[in-house]
Amino acid sequence: MGKDIAVRCPVRIDLAGGWSDVPAYCNSKSGEVVNIAITQYVTAKKTFDKNRRLTVQYSTDVPIGSGLGTSGAMNVALLAAIDGNERRADELAEMAFQFESILGNTGGRQDQWASALGGINHLTFNGDNVEVNRLNPSIEFRTWLQTHLLLFDSNIQHVSGEIHDDIWKKFHQQNEEVIQGLDMIRGAGLMMATAIREEDTSQVVDSVRMVMLGVDLLDEKLHDPFREVLTSLEAIGCVLAWKAMGAGGGGVVGVLIESGENSKSALLDAANSAGWSLLQWAIEDVGITKQ
Repeated sequence: MGKDIAVRCPVRIDLAGGWSDVPAYCNSKSGEVVNIAITQYVTAKKTFDKNRRLTVQYSTDVPIGSGLGTSGAMNVALLAAIDGNERRADELAEMAFQFESILGNTGGRQDQWASALGGINHLTFNGDNVEVNRLNPSIEFRTWLQTHLLLFDSNIQHVSGEIHDDIWKKFHQQNEEVIQGLDMIRGAGLMMATAIREEDTSQVVDSVRMVMLGVDLLDEKLHDPFREVLTSLEAIGCVLAWKAMGAGGGGVVGVLIESGENSKSALLDAANSAGWSLLQWAIEDVGITKQ
């Protein structure tokens, strides 16, 4: 029947462009997403007992509903474990996406591709086609990202369902604000790709700010769980920009901070008071890994 296999896959942070990878949008305009696989993982273990019965077990480093693409990583890990290293990473990513679609998921493909491939990627989505452009900035720029982008788990499971259904209903009804918001988010993805290629930190900040504006046009409720804590710090310059690391309404928030310990200390104090948990991360350059 085969041997026991354990597969580890990273989750991801979405720097810019998430929402534009959803088929409802990228079937007519290209989706443009920049994301980073990080050193937080999902592991799937396939075990055969002495009677050749199969068991699959999961473990996750981050909570489900964190907005870090955990479900996508789980399905990539599951299929990679079952597959036994026969298929390419991009094939497994597409299989995971199709599997979730059968189960009723109407989201996009960025989570599965980030988990399968690892690293920093600019992903372009045209219908069912995915174009991967690997981004390979210098060690200095990678260090800047890892130092200045702090991740916090709000300990609120991110929303799904009604708000998202309402947004896509408005999109199909040609609601101008929703279309403008999605186009802005797409533009932020293109800006972020350029920012990383050119290692322009100020443009990274501008891209995240553009995402914030675009998401607020979709529905301000998506960023409300973070607004009370971060707006005042943004006003005094400690926080440069911030965004939900998934669809929003809870989960993990990414916060770009000004250089200096004072800014970091102020943010950590405010986050602690709000009951948020700091999530340690680094860039994971490898996707699917057999253990």
